[in-house]
This record gives sequence, C-alpha cells and structure tokens, in this order.
Amino acid sequence: MLSESAIIALGSNLGDSAQILRDAMARLQEFSDLPLKKSSLWQTTPVDCPPGSPMFVNVVVALTPRAGETPESLHGKLQALEKEFGRRPKKVLHEARPLDLDLIAFGPEIRATMQLTLPHPRAHERRFVLQPLSEIVPDLVLPGQSCSVSELLSLLAPDASIRRLA
Repeated sequence: MLSESAIIALGSNLGDSAQILRDAMARLQEFSDLPLKKSSLWQTTPVDCPPGSPMFVNVVVALTPRAGETPESLHGKLQALEKEFGRRPKKVLHEARPLDLDLIAFGPEIRATMQLTLPHPRAHERRFVLQPLSEIVPDLVLPGQSCSVSELLSLLAPDASIRRLA
C-alpha cells in the first residue's frame, strides 16, 4: 500500500548516470519487502547547481520498508549507498555527483531534525521529483500538502528541457 511506502528520488550527473541509477535501484530492492515501484528515467536540467553542471538523470521509486525500518535508519542506508557509489563529501554546494538519494516521504511520517526533514522540504516544487513521481503515484498527497502529486506538477512552470529517456 502506497501510504506505507518510502518514496526515494535518485539523481546522477557524473559518470554513466542511467546505469548508475539502474544499479542503485537494484540495491534499493534489498531494502524493500515488495518489488519497487519505479518511474521512467528522466533527463533534467540541474537546479541550483554550479554553472556548467552536466544534465541530470532522475528516477523516483516507492519501496515497502522492512519491519522495524524507521525513516532515520533508511536515511542512514541511503547515505551509505551514496558513498558506495562514489559520493564524496561536498566541496561545492550541489556539485556534480554519481548518485544522490533523497528520502522524499516515509508513509505519513513528519520529521524536522538536523539529520532529516520529512517530507522533503522542496519536493513539492521540483519538477525533477514530481514528473517521475507522477508516473507511479499521481494521486499521492505528500504529508503537509493539500494537492496531489499530479496537481502540484500542473502548478509548475513548463520546462521544455525535461525529457523521458528510452
């Protein structure tokens, strides 16, 4: 049931991004009791990144957390997975990276700690999250929002540069 799912946004703009994301999704399957629900891969323009940053490839998945999993424990696993895929400590904010994993939502949970904010504080205004998310759960209302994912997406300015990859 999607109300009990963890929603994770994956992005990459360094290396063979499409393959990195496929490999990362295979690893994320290990954290889920049921098969992942996955969007298409999307090529998107970098947002708030240094000038000249490469295009991103993004995908969103919904997984069913295993018994006893908490938002904090899953967040820790996501950070470890980023490091496994070559993520290094930031030198520049929003610099190019092989793998970025953002926990967008964990069922109805709400958090506001130094380590974790749920739902993700900017997910509702980011096309690179909402476009793929609308493929798998268009009617989902993120905690704290009153509009569905598809409604939030319709409120954003058009972006001709985003495209679904084959």
